[in-house]
Amino acid sequence: MKLARSLIAAAIALTAATAALADINVGVVISLTGPGSGLGIPTQNQLKLFPKEIAGQKINLTILDDASDPGKGVSNTRRLITEDHVDVIFGSVLTPVAAAMAPVTAENKTLQVAASPVGVPPGQDHWLFRLPQGNEVMAHAMFQHMKKLGVKTIGFLGYTDAYGELWLKAATAEAEKNGIKIVGVERFARTDTSVTAQALKLTSANPDAILVVASGSGAAMPEMTIVERGYKGKIYQTHAAATPDLMRVGGKEVEGTYVVSGPAFVGDTLPDSHPSKKVATDFVTKYDKVYGPGSRSQFAGHAYDFAIVMEKIVPVALKTAKPGTPEFRSALRDAMETMGKTIFSHGVMNWTKDDHWGYTNDTGVMLQVKDGKFVVAK
Repeated sequence: MKLARSLIAAAIALTAATAALADINVGVVISLTGPGSGLGIPTQNQLKLFPKEIAGQKINLTILDDASDPGKGVSNTRRLITEDHVDVIFGSVLTPVAAAMAPVTAENKTLQVAASPVGVPPGQDHWLFRLPQGNEVMAHAMFQHMKKLGVKTIGFLGYTDAYGELWLKAATAEAEKNGIKIVGVERFARTDTSVTAQALKLTSANPDAILVVASGSGAAMPEMTIVERGYKGKIYQTHAAATPDLMRVGGKEVEGTYVVSGPAFVGDTLPDSHPSKKVATDFVTKYDKVYGPGSRSQFAGHAYDFAIVMEKIVPVALKTAKPGTPEFRSALRDAMETMGKTIFSHGVMNWTKDDHWGYTNDTGVMLQVKDGKFVVAK
């Protein structure tokens, strides 16, 4: 009898120890091929530096390529939930893909931390939080800069998808606030190889500035076409273009471009008074040490910030449930809303029950391309 009791006690102790050391499975859906690869590859690079353990629990990352395709993003998400039984999903870097994933993560009550500024209908982001700054936040910084430089008229050249549509909405609102008139709106698909017709229409209107809404290496092509058409005004790009690919592909044609970004991209040049100075500098220093000077990107910064998120919410969730359970997934989601103000490389985040975006209007930083590099714009 004593032996039986001892064996039972040992089994219980072993079970408890195993539960305490349960792995946390993190699913990642990002664009490693296709038009969004210029965003996904730097993100993957930063994820290679992700913590191996958090709060005593081993972290397993399963990274899947969505090929810049919403349908593939959905199938990857379903696989991660049903086959890999992940506790949280990070992705995607493309807004249309992240938007397609959102109903799946919501249906399966799995936390989704998007690496793109994805918008969903009101009340449908219960399981969705965004790491990038919202388009409204970035448009605020951009149009304040335009107003400062005396811009009165602009043209809009952007994607036909959700990212382009959300930026057009944000730009229209900010233009009205700042007394700036939009004199032309032209659209193109991510897969298009030419925007000559659209560029001709916009340049013939001769606005003071043209806003290009595109991402990664794909952001260079429309701007190059505009410049080749003889346009001499100012050109602005969104935070999806805050990657070295803009200069690598665009070369001299993108010199002088204004790009709005989060502070992470220029962390080492931020003033000491900036709240993200220390964290952003850490991101830049570690990333550039591994991948080369100047190789960091806006999206690699989001992956860095995702690690900060996990290090904050995992210990809280572990007090409620163990990894691999619906209760743990729910506890992770709840911890996101109550983690309070947190310093990221991209600014000060404060998600709440009513706000799953979290950044304020003072987050955006205006950069300019000078001598093939991004510098803080004056």
